[in-house]
Amino acid sequence: MRSKSPVVRSNTQTKESRVNEWWDSLKTAFELVWLWDETLSEIVRRSLMVSLSATVLACSLGMGVGAWLGVHRSRLMLAILPVLNTLLALPSVVVGLVVYLLLSRTGPLGHLGWLFTFQAMVLAQTVLLLPLVIALTRQWVNQADQDFGEQLASWGAGPWVRSWLLAWEVRWSLLTVIITAFGRAVSEVGAVMIVGGNVDGFTRVMTTAIALETSKGDLPLALGLGLVLLTVVLALHLSLSWLIRHKALNAPIVAGAAS
Repeated sequence: MRSKSPVVRSNTQTKESRVNEWWDSLKTAFELVWLWDETLSEIVRRSLMVSLSATVLACSLGMGVGAWLGVHRSRLMLAILPVLNTLLALPSVVVGLVVYLLLSRTGPLGHLGWLFTFQAMVLAQTVLLLPLVIALTRQWVNQADQDFGEQLASWGAGPWVRSWLLAWEVRWSLLTVIITAFGRAVSEVGAVMIVGGNVDGFTRVMTTAIALETSKGDLPLALGLGLVLLTVVLALHLSLSWLIRHKALNAPIVAGAAS
């Protein structure tokens, strides 16, 4: 029986070494997560703080605007909705570029000195999330307005009062908006990379760290951060599914009480 050529043996050994390297990297990544490595935990905490801050700001501003737009059916909406839908598809790198220009030394907000800071990343993510929060809130409130709007208007409720009453009526749905916005923020990379600069110990978050460590060849840390990010996203989706199921189970009870 003829033995394998040196080239074939070399290729086989190379494949086996690559498999072993990937397996060792994955085991090290699990160890980093299990032992909660200091570098990993610092990046995760910063990433969650940036995303939570941006989500709170975007929802505080966007839900009020979205609820107001949800009860209006004027001709102005014909111009607002296409703009809003366009902003939903706005690339994150474009948002990062705009915020970068605003915060640069020659920009209108350059005096704040926020460029490459925590505040700059929060601002960029807030701008990125605002169209999403406004659009989803407007959709839920508009659906509720079609069901209950005429009744509230007959009771003398003006547009602002009606928008807040309907927003409370669909509060469970608005919780899904918050979870969706946070999931969008925590997985974003383009805008925070541009305005934050990915500075170690200051503005490095999970997504930018994964991109950097992968390019450097530090696979264990990149995989560890990827595992944490996947866990966060999975938890968000499970929470979203639970809220939708809870809302569906309680819908007949609410409807019966209303009747």
